[in-house]
Amino acid sequence: MPTLEHNALVEMFRDQPTLAPRLLTTLFHVEVPPHVSVAVVESSLDQLIPVEFRADLVLELRDASGTLALAIVIEVQRDVDPDKKFSWPTYVTVVRAKKRCRTVVLVVAPDAGVAAWAAESIDLGLGLGNVEPLVLGPAVVPEITDPADVETETELAVLSAVVHGSGPNGLTVVQAALVALGRLDQEHAMVYFQLIWNGLREPMRQALEALVMERQIEGEATFPPFVQKLIDRGKLEGIREGELKGKRDTLLRLLARAGIVLTENESARIQACTDIATLDRWIDNVLGAKAAADVLS
Repeated sequence: MPTLEHNALVEMFRDQPTLAPRLLTTLFHVEVPPHVSVAVVESSLDQLIPVEFRADLVLELRDASGTLALAIVIEVQRDVDPDKKFSWPTYVTVVRAKKRCRTVVLVVAPDAGVAAWAAESIDLGLGLGNVEPLVLGPAVVPEITDPADVETETELAVLSAVVHGSGPNGLTVVQAALVALGRLDQEHAMVYFQLIWNGLREPMRQALEALVMERQIEGEATFPPFVQKLIDRGKLEGIREGELKGKRDTLLRLLARAGIVLTENESARIQACTDIATLDRWIDNVLGAKAAADVLS
């Protein structure tokens, strides 16, 4: 049964059909035929055979005269499946015969091992013919780390986070993708974020949680609201209160060491302060202060 991750990747190419030919050109350096339109078409590939073959998605590229220039069969592959080495050549030959145009298979494989398997040449028999799947995997998808790059390549930034999110630069890649999600409508952004989140290994999830908590505690709302809700509100408030208490205790100890005696009102003012930046400033003011008024300025 298709998973959320599978369907989300398929829908990415369905919603942005021009993405596939653009990636063929920029990432695979394939010479895509000149075309003026890209359309999603019926993906059922059954012919006069008892078994129905259905690809995840089929795109048609047409030139200015309306002639079919290229067909792209898109398959999302998250696991090794030996049967696909028999069905993918069928997809190519059936679409090619049905539409009378050149046809390629583009496999989206976020896992490096699955991508390497999917990219293997498929021998049709005795070495007399081969199908060469084009595979979007970690070896091909670049690491998008510069938020400026996501302005024109939102979907590529999401793909980058999916395939590289748990790598050495994973947190930076994910942050760039989250910037991209902030430019999308809520529905698509939430689906893409879930896609990214589900693909992260536990250490990277924890690192992302820590980053979100840090930004929220500091009052920097740099992530979309649904990402900020990733952290349990009670947990966040507990962490914030713990940090505030630590700052207050540090301030009171420094004041005591400096021999500065607080009035009841001054002590209450410190206990009532909920702004970390203010507490930090007061802590810095203790050095060289002679009275509480010098500190709480």
